[in-house]
Amino acid sequence: MSRIGKKPVPILSGAKVVVSDHLVKVEGPKGKLELKVHPAVDVKLDDAKKELVVTRHDDEKPSKALHGLTRALLNNMIIGVTQGYQKSLEIQGVGYKAELRGKELVLLVGFANPITVLVPAGLAVTTEGGRINVSGPDKQLVGMFASEVRKVRKPEPYKGKGIRYVGEVVKLKPGKAVTGTTGAAK
Repeated sequence: MSRIGKKPVPILSGAKVVVSDHLVKVEGPKGKLELKVHPAVDVKLDDAKKELVVTRHDDEKPSKALHGLTRALLNNMIIGVTQGYQKSLEIQGVGYKAELRGKELVLLVGFANPITVLVPAGLAVTTEGGRINVSGPDKQLVGMFASEVRKVRKPEPYKGKGIRYVGEVVKLKPGKAVTGTTGAAK
């Protein structure tokens, strides 16, 4: 049996879960999420213990994979609607900056024109100085949007300029000047 899939998902206080057929709806203070569950697995709500139990029909390899995946997705949903998820990015470079205009994130990161990224519904984005904070209840949506913003100008390996996650270590390469003049003409 799947090690992750056999663990019950605890329902945190503040979260309200409704299971109907193969659709699970989770609602909490941070928002609402829903998941259409694959027919190979079943989700049962245990009100007495306040937990969700995920079971599968057979021991085929795809069913085992879906068992653990479904349990992990449900756990992420419950944590998301109660506590939320957050990713922070930092911008490094002279003249590089980000600003929020309505539902658009405008990035000035060394290109001739500013780059505009549309903020998806359900996410909260804030900018302060050289930092961009992305938060929301959906773990996948938060991660994907942060990844798209980082992809606009990845950190380059010589000076480290670009957009990176807070705490990300960018290994810098030595430039031509550092290598020395061992082969200079005499």
